[in-house]
Amino acid sequence: MTASTYGLTNSYKQVSTRYDESHEALWTIFDQKNVIPSFNVEIISELTRHHKEIESTGGILHVDGMIHNIKYSVLASHTKDVFNLGGPLTLIREFSLNKQRDALKDYAVKALDVLAQRTFRFNVPDLITISLLQGQTLGAGFEAALSSDVVIAERKTIIGFPEIMFNLFPGMGAYSLVARKTSMKIADEMILGGKLYTAEDAHAMGLVDILVEDGQGEKAVYDWIEKNRRTSIGYLAIQKAKNRVNPITYDELTDIVLIWLDAAMKLSERDFKVMERFVRSQEKRYVQVDKPIDNVIEMKRSA
Repeated sequence: MTASTYGLTNSYKQVSTRYDESHEALWTIFDQKNVIPSFNVEIISELTRHHKEIESTGGILHVDGMIHNIKYSVLASHTKDVFNLGGPLTLIREFSLNKQRDALKDYAVKALDVLAQRTFRFNVPDLITISLLQGQTLGAGFEAALSSDVVIAERKTIIGFPEIMFNLFPGMGAYSLVARKTSMKIADEMILGGKLYTAEDAHAMGLVDILVEDGQGEKAVYDWIEKNRRTSIGYLAIQKAKNRVNPITYDELTDIVLIWLDAAMKLSERDFKVMERFVRSQEKRYVQVDKPIDNVIEMKRSA
């Protein structure tokens, strides 16, 4: 059922939500029609409100005298063959080109806060987070996916951090999240190489926890919940222990955002031209209706 049935807001333009009572799972779904499926200003605002609403529940929904628990928060996308393409390049290019540091900082901090809300499980102590990837997952899109405890991906999924191609790096948590989930070596290779990786590559690297066939993603989410239902307390305790041994702090994330911001203010005309090519490529694929979706960018996949 829609989340509004359970007292949660569902009146968003680029996000849809639903609550599955049978599995105690709240789905947060990117639902971006005829726009570049990115972390634009509007979806960040909607996600911020949605995440605060989750936090306000404390993981418990009271509806018609009945109690419903939110034990799982699932992040997914309705956009065909796309999870999310990352930051809005048009906005980033404009602010960087015109040296509007304060405006770009305002955007970056709000984007980071959305990721941090999920990374810290919305301050709901007994919540497990899951990301379901069913297509292109780039830049901040992959950062958002990695902010979950469990990452499930269909084989058609392609991931990567292409920012180095226009002389930037993914500054909303990529290094922190990738290095902790795998290693600094892999984080360096991914971020400095700018390559695209298949879901199978990402699974072998340890970035994807569960690899499934195309079309089986949603079933895989429910299968994981059912398989781990009996041991969910232990699983979550282990995640918390892992976070304590190798914690990600908000200060760490914000410090990296400021490094990203400094770099963005130093981009050259050549960098802006490369960024513009990315924008045109994305607009051709996603702003027009019924366009076939191939690769998001003209890049060679990793071997």
